[in-house]
Amino acid sequence: MPDPNPGIRVRIAPSPTGPLHIGTARTALFNYLFARHTGGTFVLRLEDTDVARSSIAYEKDILDGLHWLGLTWDEGPDVAGGADLGPFGPYRQMQRLERYREAADQLLAEDRAYPCYCTPEELEADRKSREADQLPSGYSGRCAMLTSAEREARAAGGRRPAIRFRVGEGVVAFDDIVRGHVEIDTSALGGDLVIVRSDGTPLYHFTVVVDDADMRISHVIRGEDHLSNTPKHILLFQALGYPMPAFAHLPLILNRDRTKMSKRKSQTAVGDYIAQGFIREGLVNYLALLGWSSGTEEEVLSLDEIVERFDLARVQKAGAVFDLERLEWINGQWIRRLGPQELIDRLRPFLEAELIDGRIDRVPPDEELSALLPVIQERLPTLGTIGELVGFLFRDRIEVEPALLVPKRWDAATTRDALIAARDVVAGVGEVSFEADELEPPIRGLAGERGWKAGDLFMAIRVAATGQTAAPPLFDTLVALGYRRTLERLDGAIAALGDPAV
Repeated sequence: MPDPNPGIRVRIAPSPTGPLHIGTARTALFNYLFARHTGGTFVLRLEDTDVARSSIAYEKDILDGLHWLGLTWDEGPDVAGGADLGPFGPYRQMQRLERYREAADQLLAEDRAYPCYCTPEELEADRKSREADQLPSGYSGRCAMLTSAEREARAAGGRRPAIRFRVGEGVVAFDDIVRGHVEIDTSALGGDLVIVRSDGTPLYHFTVVVDDADMRISHVIRGEDHLSNTPKHILLFQALGYPMPAFAHLPLILNRDRTKMSKRKSQTAVGDYIAQGFIREGLVNYLALLGWSSGTEEEVLSLDEIVERFDLARVQKAGAVFDLERLEWINGQWIRRLGPQELIDRLRPFLEAELIDGRIDRVPPDEELSALLPVIQERLPTLGTIGELVGFLFRDRIEVEPALLVPKRWDAATTRDALIAARDVVAGVGEVSFEADELEPPIRGLAGERGWKAGDLFMAIRVAATGQTAAPPLFDTLVALGYRRTLERLDGAIAALGDPAV
């Protein structure tokens, strides 16, 4: 019998049938926060009984993602030599099959469950019959009251039974920490529940109850999509004689159009956000705010600060809209808080990826990156945007479409004249005095003398120097590019525009 007084114990129980989902990560985070805030225990369990769809690759993605987020679990089987998993590996359902057999045998012995010999064809016929009679979908109860002789006859005919749990009639009521009092009539549960397949493999609704009881889980904190499953689990807890955990169902994560977040409309894999250069501090901070309020106006919070403030009472009922722009803003705030060397170290893999993909021609040394930090750190929403922000600095040459060089209010001839004049100004400043505060006054003065809008002149120079219309402040960009390369790129743009007199 499980310990009736286990203290606070929570779990995350992903299925390795896909990569770590952003919703699973949010659920893991809320469980972790609750455990750390209360001094409880955080458990990881892999629900891997779906052998056909589970894979080692997905398992690795889930474990790596949880570690990357900093969500370390507190117990599990010893994994000697498994440094990547920390001191403990996760619990795995496929290593607990004997335990599920024991629990199923208990329910059979007490007539809380029974063998079901229905064939797929019989179940389909029943489904169609109930549909034609406009009855709720669900099991008809065909095998619920078979005599011993009838069961023996079916077994003798070669039928291997599944095991069904007797759901019974009535209303299941419980008090959810987030959603309040909930009542669900058992008539909505689809009839008696298959808990073990005919091949002997246990099913989710059964294993989750046995596992939560054996692992002494005190609070089941999970997504709202599991709310309708909770009556089934409560009935199984009661039938097996297990202590009942508390339940807290977190709000759904929604797309911007308020539909349920799905990979068809949104990026859902945590690994994709990591690959784009979201940093753990930013992603954890944002996930914590998806359905929970700190109780203040503060939005930028460290993991330790969130742990200190976390309270399930401040989890909202309404769906939480996933706002990518807000995530990028929070992520950018955390990038700004990184120390110089830490930012350089985190940027390096993204610069190396740019090099491998042929978007830059070299990876700058630390000294060069360090000099750029005052220009770029305030402008990076993610680490992965480093290439589009300043990749032009690390290319030997750029190709610029002539049409891109021409500001909207100008023609090609005006643009070419302006770039020739700007080149003369840059050359006049000289290499020794090539600083932003030495460049800006004469180039602004040039625009005033010629009657040009400074923004048009700046845009033409920016595109000539970088090959793009968006870049850090122009004069800082030219200084980072350097005197000689600035002149080379201005010459290249002038040549690309051609001689309008020819």
